[in-house]
Amino acid sequence: MLIRNLCNIALASTVLALSGCKGGILDPKGQIGIDEKNLIIIATVLMLLVVVPVIVMTLYFAWKYRDTQNQEIYAPKWAHSNKIEAAVWAVPIVIVIILGVITWESTQELDPYKPIEGKGEHLTVEVVSLNWKWLFIYPEQGIATVNELVFPANVPVEYKITSESTMNSFFIPQLGSQIYSMAGMETKLHLIANEPGTFKGFSANYSGAGFTGMKFNAIATPTQADFDKWVTSVKANANNLTHANYVELAKASENNPVAYYGKVDDGLFHTIVMKYMQAHGDMNKKHHAMGEHGQMSKKHHEMAEQSMPSSHSQGEE
Repeated sequence: MLIRNLCNIALASTVLALSGCKGGILDPKGQIGIDEKNLIIIATVLMLLVVVPVIVMTLYFAWKYRDTQNQEIYAPKWAHSNKIEAAVWAVPIVIVIILGVITWESTQELDPYKPIEGKGEHLTVEVVSLNWKWLFIYPEQGIATVNELVFPANVPVEYKITSESTMNSFFIPQLGSQIYSMAGMETKLHLIANEPGTFKGFSANYSGAGFTGMKFNAIATPTQADFDKWVTSVKANANNLTHANYVELAKASENNPVAYYGKVDDGLFHTIVMKYMQAHGDMNKKHHAMGEHGQMSKKHHEMAEQSMPSSHSQGEE
């Protein structure tokens, strides 16, 4: 009866604990998230195969060889057991090998840069982390949004991610992997939503005073037609995101409201990624020009030397 009650309490505690995981990584709504959840569970169970017996044996031996127990055999000269050594070393080695194989395979399969196969053509979204808001550019649709990400369910999405300044981490827990956004660099992430819904997204990397308000809604529409209808509504917006407007948008702001842009300048995302490389390019041009100037000066010097009469010719004259 006692054991049964303890089991019921343990089960109820587990259910209560997992109920708090709603909307998180243990409540996935996309294929990548589901695969990662399975990996977490498998790895945890394998590690518990060692942890749980150790805890149980620790409590058992403490009780069995307690100070008031006088019925057990006292063997002060006992020091070694081949069976115990075999168990102590063999079990962890086997578990580590299994974990290694699973980790290797899952690392290849869940590579964030790897496109999702068998789900059709990917939708491309360019993501820019600003202080402290998210900018989403749809290059194929020619629109942009702030703090709202919309895509069709069951359609794979390729995210191209960069940062205006501070490093952040793009993360939608229910859909899967997170990946960092860094200034002057482009990272990639491929995700898919297996069902329509609204999922919470945020930055998983602290980036300053407005970090806590750096959140957005990731909305998976039921059908492609619903997504196309949303795109049409955004295009009807009079706001345009030009290179000049982006400079104003990039200024730091906290708890920024959702904003829509019906038109975006071509190449804006590329300009954001490469803006820190402009000085490097100017320096290369300068060095190249200096090199050409040096070569021309050297050539002029050689020509001047050739035009001067040698001392031998002067003596003959």
